[in-house]
Amino acid sequence: MSLAPEGGAHQSITTPSIGIEQPGCVSYEPAFATDTEWCLLASLARLGRPGGSSAYLRLSTRPVSQALADVPADPAARERRRRQVVAGAYPLRRREQPKVTIAAMGALVPEALAAAERLAATGVPADVVCVTSPGLLFRALRARQGLVGHGAPAGEPWILDQAFPATRATPLVTVLDGHPHTLAFLATINRVPHAALGVAQFGQSGSISDLYRDNGIDTDSIIRAALDLASS
Repeated sequence: MSLAPEGGAHQSITTPSIGIEQPGCVSYEPAFATDTEWCLLASLARLGRPGGSSAYLRLSTRPVSQALADVPADPAARERRRRQVVAGAYPLRRREQPKVTIAAMGALVPEALAAAERLAATGVPADVVCVTSPGLLFRALRARQGLVGHGAPAGEPWILDQAFPATRATPLVTVLDGHPHTLAFLATINRVPHAALGVAQFGQSGSISDLYRDNGIDTDSIIRAALDLASS
């Protein structure tokens, strides 16, 4: 869910970690309705079968423009997007010769896209990656490193190559409406400089824009973090 006037009891800053830390559970935090459908169907397919798992979907009541999803119309490209969504992440915007990458999850994707547009206008092209499941990405990273076994499910390293290809490795800003450590490990995929933005406190109440600004996850904060990394 997203920071909102309900206050700290509903801010849920630590729950994104559930999908990484809880055995037998796959978590998703989709930003768009189509992503939600694909994640839900994939989650249902894992139930009641040998080697299956439960699922945790962290959703938001915040309205998000579905046009931002830019779902491909071509059937092959659409299927590729679906597989990436279900596997944990997908490239949402690509720029020529990017200087920074913004990886955002859930309700913060609109801020990430707005930051990328403004960065491009200042001569700092930024890729945007939409993360749908940090847990699956963490499993994929461990599988790439050979850290599998002991009952842990194997990950799928191919998703790292598609969402964070080494040929496009740039300094990374991660941002989510949750604790910043949730996505911090993404910087180790290509060993790049990193700024982790998120929410490390709770109990505030106010408008979404005020709370995003107070917690340093608004568009301006993303831009500042990206510019600092790009200039370092």
